[in-house]
Amino acid sequence: MPKKTFTFNGIRKDWLIMTRGRTKPLFAPVDRNLLAVPGMNGAHLQGTEIKPVEFEQPIAYVSEDDKTDLQLKDELAEWLITDEPASLEFDDEPGRTYYALVQNTISDFEKISVLRQGKINFLLLDPYGYGPEIPKEFTSDVLQFTYDGTAEADPVFNLQVTKPITFAMVQNDLDEYMLIGEPTDVDTEVVDEKTTIFDEVGDTLDSWDETSASQGSFIRGSRGIQVQSYGTGDAWHGPGLMKTLTTPIQDFELEFFINVRTERVDMPFRLSTNFYDEQMNEIGMLRVWDKSPKRMQKNAEGRIGEYLSQYENYLISDRNYHIPDQRVWSGILRVTREGNTITMYVARISQAGNHIESIRQVYVDNAKEYAGKLKYVRIDAAKYGEFDKPNEAGINRVKLSSLKRATIDQTPYIARPGDTITFDHKNEEILINGEDRKDLKDFGGSFF
Repeated sequence: MPKKTFTFNGIRKDWLIMTRGRTKPLFAPVDRNLLAVPGMNGAHLQGTEIKPVEFEQPIAYVSEDDKTDLQLKDELAEWLITDEPASLEFDDEPGRTYYALVQNTISDFEKISVLRQGKINFLLLDPYGYGPEIPKEFTSDVLQFTYDGTAEADPVFNLQVTKPITFAMVQNDLDEYMLIGEPTDVDTEVVDEKTTIFDEVGDTLDSWDETSASQGSFIRGSRGIQVQSYGTGDAWHGPGLMKTLTTPIQDFELEFFINVRTERVDMPFRLSTNFYDEQMNEIGMLRVWDKSPKRMQKNAEGRIGEYLSQYENYLISDRNYHIPDQRVWSGILRVTREGNTITMYVARISQAGNHIESIRQVYVDNAKEYAGKLKYVRIDAAKYGEFDKPNEAGINRVKLSSLKRATIDQTPYIARPGDTITFDHKNEEILINGEDRKDLKDFGGSFF
């Protein structure tokens, strides 16, 4: 009889064996909120809350020697540590998926001659189990299907954009609808408020110039622009590149997508982009870094103008964006300038592609101190002194667009080819490429 195991985060370890003794309750725990009134028998029921579920799963595996045992335990730890709930499927519960975090990884190991044993502590923030998703593709304007579930299910619509659009809408048979953007009449002028200047993923690095402080080099990697070498130095040192625009631009959007992974505390790093006007006056800077040798952390920064002193002119800093004990940070840093308004935005991107742990800060440059036309964009990566480099550090993408605001008698595009629009009626979210866009929602639209 084959041994049973489980699949976590889409990965299965066939050498891992589930043993008896799982402590998961049959039902999710319920917390009744009661209000006792003096002089009244019993109490009033104010509400019912479904609580998270925490349980242990005993496991075992066979290894030939202590060296192999250590390798397998390291493999388990790397597999089971996730920054957000991941899918969990047990062989003895076919057709059911949970979404779990692992608490304390593996505990209570007892080393005996051949068999290694322990327990994995799972935490279900969402205590329910789910059947398989039922994906359906529209072949016409109307789609009808039936599912056999034990509870109501709210639909999630993912729309793949194939050409520039000014609106997107879904509607059900009860005339409930969800609409973002604005439909246009035949005589309406449609404008594109955003024009791509460059979209660098590492293919045209030879069009960038090395900076005067550059150490080491970048290369094109599987996930974009990767660090080939950090060079040497006693302080911050690493590669840097500068892009010079042929035609400077006034209103712009600069997006900086990065990923970094540090498995130990002694791996200080920084990934930055700086941008300058025609006279090389610094308009601002965006950065994610960890400069503490004693605690793993991921801090974001967004500054207007050149560096003056700590926190001066910083819209975003470790005072409002600080994530301690974070191993992996993959996300976006964005700056837009429209007229005299500068907006900085930072968000981590989850494994599902959604923007989480985000912050948006706005500065109105009434004095027009930072109003020069954008001409230079710099990117750099760095490590500090003789400390080890991060396990992974890269710039997935750098994208610059010029902006042109639509006038009152024009209708702008809200999405372009390659974008994904999500109407999530379960979580009541409207997303474009994982970013919240409820600002585009039509007043009469509703989740159904």
